[in-house]
Amino acid sequence: MARILRGDVRWAELNPTRGHEQARRRPVLILSHDIFNKRSGTVIAMALTSQLQKARFPLTYSLEPKQLQKPSWVKISQIRTLSVERIGKKLGTVEPEQLSEIVDGLNQIIGI
Repeated sequence: MARILRGDVRWAELNPTRGHEQARRRPVLILSHDIFNKRSGTVIAMALTSQLQKARFPLTYSLEPKQLQKPSWVKISQIRTLSVERIGKKLGTVEPEQLSEIVDGLNQIIGI
């Protein structure tokens, strides 16, 4: 598999899940740094959805179709550590400025 890089949007298999966790095979945004992804065997990622979201920032972040095949939203509160074995094909990349805004949203949610 090609290197998994920070800012990649990739397919991931999220099952099994519990409760309100995002489930099934879906795109995720890779948040963790490249060296962590390479050495740990895991990645830290946020789930994406293509369903129109009522919640706004900091709970979701809109991505435009130029980055993906259709409008999508990063579900900032749906952050998970995943084995690299769950990670699949690359779908796109998020710009560094957008990634910074998404991390800022996470910081707002956790109170930093």
